[in-house]
Amino acid sequence: MGKVLTEQELHNLAMNIVGKELEANGFEFMAINSKLKKNPQYVCLKAKTLHFIVVRNVMFPQDPNEFDEEMMQKMKNHANKFEARTYFAGVGLSNASDQNLPVYLNEEYIVDYQGLIEI
Repeated sequence: MGKVLTEQELHNLAMNIVGKELEANGFEFMAINSKLKKNPQYVCLKAKTLHFIVVRNVMFPQDPNEFDEEMMQKMKNHANKFEARTYFAGVGLSNASDQNLPVYLNEEYIVDYQGLIEI
């Protein structure tokens, strides 16, 4: 068995997955915050509009599209002060050989990410 990824490492992995999608879709990164529980993770500019994006690693069997509505409403209220759009990006990560096992360093994993959800 390899080394189990820490919560911060899983968070960084989720951020990399979302970051690559944002970059591919023409978002310009203004600020990136990879500290756990510090929101938003990404502040981006696209088409002259600010976008606040909250990224969460979601462990199997939880649904990566479910989010903390109270926390996201606070983020939306904060984003509104900047005339920014608010998004949630939930990334499900699980062990490829057995989804009930943790994700290990340098071992295959499954990604369940269905894109940004506008709040």
